[in-house]
Amino acid sequence: MNLDITTLRNQTPGLGTVNHLLASGSALMPQPVVDAITGHIELEARIGGYEAAAVQQQLLDGVYTSVARLLGAAPQEIALMENATAAWCQAFYSLPLNKGDRVLTCQAEYAANYVAYLQRAKRDGIVIEVIPNDETGALDVNALESMLEKPAALVSITWVPTNGGLVNPAAAVGEITRKHNVPYLLDACQAVGQMPVDVRELGCDYLTATGRKFLRGPRGTGFLYIRKELIEKTEPAMIDHFAAPWVAKDRYQLRPDARRFENWENAYALRAGLGAAVDYALDLGLESISDRAWGLANLLRAELLQIKGATLCDAGAQNCAIVSFSIDGLDPQDTVVKLRTKGICIGTSDPASTRLDAEDRGLPTILRAAPHYYNTEEDIGHLVDALKSLPRS
Repeated sequence: MNLDITTLRNQTPGLGTVNHLLASGSALMPQPVVDAITGHIELEARIGGYEAAAVQQQLLDGVYTSVARLLGAAPQEIALMENATAAWCQAFYSLPLNKGDRVLTCQAEYAANYVAYLQRAKRDGIVIEVIPNDETGALDVNALESMLEKPAALVSITWVPTNGGLVNPAAAVGEITRKHNVPYLLDACQAVGQMPVDVRELGCDYLTATGRKFLRGPRGTGFLYIRKELIEKTEPAMIDHFAAPWVAKDRYQLRPDARRFENWENAYALRAGLGAAVDYALDLGLESISDRAWGLANLLRAELLQIKGATLCDAGAQNCAIVSFSIDGLDPQDTVVKLRTKGICIGTSDPASTRLDAEDRGLPTILRAAPHYYNTEEDIGHLVDALKSLPRS
C-alpha cells in the first residue's frame, strides 16, 4: 500500500509546530487519536466517568480486539496496562523464579528490565546470564543455543533497544526457546508500530509494548500479551477484585483471560486513544509503515555520514527506524536544546539506559533520531543542515 503522505501529515497537527524526528520517544498523535481521547473526556464531563465507560463499552472492549489483530493474537491473550514497564513487570514478577534459576538476557537489554533482574537476584537468588553478541552486534543465536544446553528458567530480551537501530533476531530466539521448552519474555516496546509483529511467528510466551512510541498513541498506555496456554498457569504478583473476583469469604477466583493482570481503575479516555492509534496503524499497514520509516532512517544515516566528524552508533546487520550517532565537538544534550529552538526534535540516549551495551562499546551519551512515516525527505534535510550549522567546541 502506498501511503498518502500529504493526507497523513494533514492529519498530524503537531507537524504544524515542530519537525518531530523522535518516534522512539513519543511520536506525534494523529487527529483521530486526539479526537478519541478528547471525545471520551468530554463525555465524562457531560455524563460522568462510570456512565461514559458504560456508553462506550463496545468501543473500549474493541481495543482488545484491535491490539490482538496488531500482534496476531487472540483478544483473551491481551491485557491493557498503563505503560510498557507495568506490563513487563506484571509478566516478570509473576514468574516463580527461585534461587539458582538462570535468566538469560541480551547485551542491549533495557535498564528498567535489568534492574528488575537485579532485584530478583538480590531477593530470590536468581542468576543473570548475558547472551553474547555476534560479529554484527546482535544477539548471537548460536551462543544462546549453547547456553540452553543447561536448564534455564527464562529467556528475556529486548527486541529493539532504545539506544539505536539494532533489531535483535527475536523470531530465531523464539524457535530456540520452544525447542528447549524455556519461557520467553519479549520487550517489544520500540518495535510495535514501526514493523509487523506476529507473536505466533515470534514464538514468545509474553510480549510487552507501549502506545506512545511508534504506534502514535497517548502516553500512559501499554499492553501485555500472554500465550493462552499459560494464562491459567500464571498468577499475577498483585491482584485486585477485577483481576480476581472475591467469590467467597475465604476465596478469590482469577479471571480466565489475560485481564487477570489488570486492575479495576483505568484511564478509559487513554484506552480509547490507544485503540484509535492501533486501528490507524492497521489501516495503513505495518509493512508500508516500516518501508517508509526505515527508508527515511537509512536516508538519515547516509546524510549523517557526509558530516565531518559524524559517527553512526547503530549495531546489527539489520537496522530499523532508530538512528544513533555522535558528532565530534557537539555535546548531545546541548545539541538537542539548540535544535529545539530551530523547531527540530531529536533526543539523546544515556549509557544508563542500556549500560551493558554502552560500556561494552564505550558509548557516551549519544544523539538519537527516529523518523516515522509522516516525516519527509525535507525533514531529514533540515535536520542535517541544522546539525552542520551548529558551532563546535
